Amino acid sequence: MAMSMVNTQNAYGVAMLSKSLDQFSSTGGQIVEMLDAAAMELSVNPHIGGNIDISI
Repeated sequence: MAMSMVNTQNAYGVAMLSKSLDQFSSTGGQIVEMLDAAAMELSVNPHIGGNIDISI
């Protein structure tokens, strides 16, 4: 009985880790796409976002 419970807990842990890795992989792909989009914006408008004017 105890061995069955340990096996179930291990299977659950592996499944959750697999799901987390899939989610991180998806998020990483989205970040790369955002960086590519930002690089494209800089090539079209190179003067945008280069300086920040702040007054207090």
